[in-house]
Amino acid sequence: MRYDYDLIIVGAGSAGMAAAEIAPRMGVRAALVERSRIGGDCLWTGCVPSKTLIASARLAHGMRHAAKLGLDPVKSRIDTRQVMARVRRVQDEIAADKDNVQHFESLGVAAFQGEAMLVGPHSVSIGARTVTARYILLATGSRPSVPSIDGLREAGFLTSETFFALEQLPASIIIVGGGPIAIEMAQAMQRLGTSVTVIEALPRILAREERALSERVDHTLEREGVIVQPGAVITRVAARDGLKVVTGTVEGGEREWAAEEILVATGRAPNIESLGLNAAGVAYTKKGVTVDERLRTGIPSIFAAGDVAGRYLFTHSAVSEAATALRNMFYPGSKAAATSVPWTTFTDPELGHAGMTSDEARLALGGDNVLVFHQSLADSDRARAEGEEGEIVLVTDARYRLLGAHVLASGAGDMMGGLADAIERRARLTPDFANAVQVYPTIAFSLNQAAGQATYRQLDRPFLRAMRRIGALVH
Repeated sequence: MRYDYDLIIVGAGSAGMAAAEIAPRMGVRAALVERSRIGGDCLWTGCVPSKTLIASARLAHGMRHAAKLGLDPVKSRIDTRQVMARVRRVQDEIAADKDNVQHFESLGVAAFQGEAMLVGPHSVSIGARTVTARYILLATGSRPSVPSIDGLREAGFLTSETFFALEQLPASIIIVGGGPIAIEMAQAMQRLGTSVTVIEALPRILAREERALSERVDHTLEREGVIVQPGAVITRVAARDGLKVVTGTVEGGEREWAAEEILVATGRAPNIESLGLNAAGVAYTKKGVTVDERLRTGIPSIFAAGDVAGRYLFTHSAVSEAATALRNMFYPGSKAAATSVPWTTFTDPELGHAGMTSDEARLALGGDNVLVFHQSLADSDRARAEGEEGEIVLVTDARYRLLGAHVLASGAGDMMGGLADAIERRARLTPDFANAVQVYPTIAFSLNQAAGQATYRQLDRPFLRAMRRIGALVH
């Protein structure tokens, strides 16, 4: 059968754009379909605007606290209209560079605007038109998930999809949720002058992170003025006296919180409703399209990558999955999608995560088979020089094979790829990490210090003590 294209990519977010960049370089005739703006969540409602906002907040905080570095503090007036205008400028600059139709058409990719629906294993309808391809890649991403709370919709609320359209930040805000998006925005807005309250149903914020480090982030937020309320179950929301009032229960007692605005950050849902998955016979769950380790659905010609596949909801994972999916479509053999995917919560300091937490490792292997090494950045010359706080936590099995690495430090995100790779390679703290020479003075040098703990523990074993005694007698 002759197809219109070799590949149809449905969705032009992180995964879809990566696929559209790679395909023509592979000699693949590709079409890209997008119903909204090219760039997806990352450019318009996620990574780019949030990190731009965080950059302004970090500088404002640094100016106010310059005395710790021997400089006069600066308490300038913050006009968040200018901050939000810069966010939009950065987005527009990126969109004008490569995140646009003209760029992909210049590569030879056909671009279609409209709603795509599967009408067969090799066919996609785009409005009144149907196009065919040897393979189809679903890359439609995800959207904010909004909980069902009495009165929430009537009172009105923001999500990451609407927050960055604000002309200026509100004077006060309640953030519902305690995950990475919620906590990043809580710290940034508090630093920019908004009074922030975080309400989390779980016993602690950043519940997927290493417990000791998420607790340190909590303390940092509270020190900066953020009100953090874990263990709170919201029962209703109402508008009252020009404010939005959230009512909930904490330890059996009823509490109220009031603010100008509410930001809902309670997770994400895959964009699957309009894809025609049932008619095409593509299986899915509430997490997203069901795929195997090759990112292929139950229909051999249909693959999925990025948030819609429900594996890891990160831009870097989406890009990796898109490359893996195309490799499995057009080259012989197969390649499994990455399973050791790191991530970072971009608070200040950043909180990086790779592999298992210590709690997860103990649950999986049993407490006696897990070793945990803590390295405070109070022992880091670089951290002291820059007036920073933080900690590294490394989790290993009984043979010192790295199971998890968690870093609370400035620039932690830049360290996590190498640590995730070490976990994938089953590297050991000793000798692999202990023998690696890290640049001094860097935060990464503290990895050697943490690995040194494992080395010293090994050197204290009875056999090695006996060998040292024999060596002393020989010499």
